[in-house]
Amino acid sequence: MQIPLLKEVVLILGLAVGLSLLLRRFRLPTLLGFLATGAIFGPHGLGLVPQSHEVELLAEVGVIFLLFVIGIEFSLRTLATLGSVVFIGGGAQVLGTIGITALFARLWDIPWPSALFLGFLFALSSTAIVLKLLQEKATVGAPHGRAISAMLIFQDVIVVPMILLTPMLAGKSQDLAGDLFGLAGKMLILLVLVYVMARFVVPRLLDAVVRTRSRELFIASIVSICFATAWLTSSIGLSLALGAFFAGLIISESEHRIQATGNVLPFHEVFISFFFVSIGMLLDIGYLWKHLFAIVLLTLGTVLVKALVASIAALLLRYPLRTALLTGFAIAQVGEFAFILSATGIEYGLLTPDLYQLFLAVSIMTMGLTPFIVNGSERAVMWLIRSFIPGPVRHRLDALSRVREATRAGLQDLKGHLVIVGFGLNGKNVAHTASLAGIPHVVVELDQGQATEARRLGHIVVTGDA
Repeated sequence: MQIPLLKEVVLILGLAVGLSLLLRRFRLPTLLGFLATGAIFGPHGLGLVPQSHEVELLAEVGVIFLLFVIGIEFSLRTLATLGSVVFIGGGAQVLGTIGITALFARLWDIPWPSALFLGFLFALSSTAIVLKLLQEKATVGAPHGRAISAMLIFQDVIVVPMILLTPMLAGKSQDLAGDLFGLAGKMLILLVLVYVMARFVVPRLLDAVVRTRSRELFIASIVSICFATAWLTSSIGLSLALGAFFAGLIISESEHRIQATGNVLPFHEVFISFFFVSIGMLLDIGYLWKHLFAIVLLTLGTVLVKALVASIAALLLRYPLRTALLTGFAIAQVGEFAFILSATGIEYGLLTPDLYQLFLAVSIMTMGLTPFIVNGSERAVMWLIRSFIPGPVRHRLDALSRVREATRAGLQDLKGHLVIVGFGLNGKNVAHTASLAGIPHVVVELDQGQATEARRLGHIVVTGDA
């Protein structure tokens, strides 16, 4: 019996691995290999990998797992401290990008409704790509990592009102105010539900699961929480990805968050590859080659404008100049939710076929450049600051900053510390001696009772199987 999906999975993974290995020889990012696989071997390239609903479904699962892992690495407390960044910084970035894009589109004689809709599209960045790169560089918890994540969260939320506003731009709106109020009510209920689950329900559930010492049951539990929350947000009109992020936040309040991350990561790494391949499949290489000069110019313009707007938004929140610039460079691409929104624009006649192809080409080009931009942003930012920002201006900006380049107290502050595997008799003796000697240390313990005792004695504990 033939299974068509299995053939597509084998083709995609085989071609992606081969091309990625080739690119790695030239020290190019693996992510670029997946994008190139979709573009070269997809329906607009050699046609070896057809566009199918099954591949899109696997890609969606990849995004769900990615946002779930990112949510675990956050916490409700961290998110609460980022409230101003989410709404003020994210709002400034989105509105600024919409305004500049719309004005530029009008210079090309694009009608105002379509120009504003293009602003909607270009205001959105790639949550999947950026957070994966931050994860690989272990900078999700850094000041610029938290600022980037906060702005991306705002974008993921604002895409739903954008979809609701699209009919109004096309002159076909009905009860827009009612829809927006309904959405706000659903969001409020969802946030309350997430808080209750994170503080009172899920930690107790996972404690009970861990006591069974069954790894299979633990994995099944966290995956169930992930998909159930994603389904819930989808059912009320929000994105699956946002639901997965909320699911991660729920797990983040449990002491088993590190064990959960370790168990989910293998699934996340496999499925996210399908997402990047599916994005590459959208690129029409023939159209790209025919309009290469215009696409390259628009791509560079998009990166510069988005980086500038996001950096200014971060500076408005009094982030240090270096942090603001790193934030701007990281979200200087067009994201995956823009592709979803563009389908609504086509439906209401706001995007012509040529304009849609141009948008796709520029968007995917910005995505392809993102790994290079993020990986080189540290050096680029230092060069920009030294070369173009006068000393007095730098000092003034830093004096105004209220956010410091420091991580949260606790586990993230430990460096050169002792790791004690197990809190049995020997582990207790070592931990006690380390405490007396003032040696920073962490206890890794799977048994719930032993972990609780270690915390009671004042030790930092990571629950998991070493």
